[in-house]
Amino acid sequence: MSAPQATRTTALHAGAWWLWALGLATAASRTTDPLLLGLLVGVAGYVVAARRTDAPWARSYGAFVKLGLVVIAIRLVFAFFLGSPIPGTHTLVTLPEVPLPDWAKGVRIGGRVTAEGMVFALYDGLKLATLLICVGAANALANPARLLKSLPGALYEAGVAVVVAMTFAPNLVADVQRLRAARRLRGRPDRGIKALLEVGLPVLEGALERSVALAAAMDARGYGRSAQVPPAVRHTTSVLTLGGLLGVCAGTYGLLGDTGGGYGLPLLLAGLAAALAGLWLGGRRSVRSRYRPERWGARAWLVAGSGIAVAALMIWANDYAPAALHPPAVPLTAPVLPLWPAVSVLVGLLPAFVAPLPSGTDRAGAGGASRGGRRASDVVPRTKEPTQ
Repeated sequence: MSAPQATRTTALHAGAWWLWALGLATAASRTTDPLLLGLLVGVAGYVVAARRTDAPWARSYGAFVKLGLVVIAIRLVFAFFLGSPIPGTHTLVTLPEVPLPDWAKGVRIGGRVTAEGMVFALYDGLKLATLLICVGAANALANPARLLKSLPGALYEAGVAVVVAMTFAPNLVADVQRLRAARRLRGRPDRGIKALLEVGLPVLEGALERSVALAAAMDARGYGRSAQVPPAVRHTTSVLTLGGLLGVCAGTYGLLGDTGGGYGLPLLLAGLAAALAGLWLGGRRSVRSRYRPERWGARAWLVAGSGIAVAALMIWANDYAPAALHPPAVPLTAPVLPLWPAVSVLVGLLPAFVAPLPSGTDRAGAGGASRGGRRASDVVPRTKEPTQ
């Protein structure tokens, strides 16, 4: 199936990208093998390189990669100076140890630094960095404004707040890149602490201008208005939504944990059913209209299904052969790439071939957004007057 050019009607549903990325993140949470984690990062990076546009949010992937590297560095520094719970026999260096009181037993500063402890910290930090990079891939591929249009009516107000928060980092990255390019054209240095301080004030000014424009648009379009519903419906909606979300959290914890596979899936399904019922009832309070609602087509099913398949296969592999997915740090052994888990990770490459190709329209729209920021009308849909 050849991928078409992305248009307003053929563009992939934003939720499919998030399901794909969360599937990769779930797979990353089931292993500490650095080769498998590196393969997951490579899969995510390849799909982002093949299918992202020139929009401001698409430029945030590099920032997430750098954040992942910072997380790994911090984890190694903590393990170096504060020690590691992993015993080891290969001593790298012995630091002067700071004596601590009796109430701080189990905590040490300095002392013996072992190779086993540093390898364990590297595996742990790489796992968290992979999770962040998978989330960064979703931010780079999914249009937040289109994602907001797909939210249920009950989550409209919360969705606007989440989308505004999600677009803060991409717009910040775009502003910094634009200002650094302007400084280079003027012959001024764009690196170093001094240049960073001089760029910070214009970036803050641009963020405040976007905030004021967005607030004015939200007020003009009736943000926060809701229809009147009976009290019984409101209470039922609250109970179903809260109970469903608690069930989803507990079920997700069971699926991600090593000892919760038995109750995780049933609890997750029950929580999803209750939450969807609560959201359907809560949608009766929403008085906004939907213009050109997002469509979930066959390509969206393929993209989301590839991420879910990677997560399911990795969960099955972790239950079937956990030793292959968790190389030991004690004793020190070289990690080995397990064959079948590696093949299952490669299933995540499917969006690079079936998702619609980025179009020139997206790039043109991105240029306008990068020059003046995203228009508030792209973030906040129009509302109707509430019926009494």
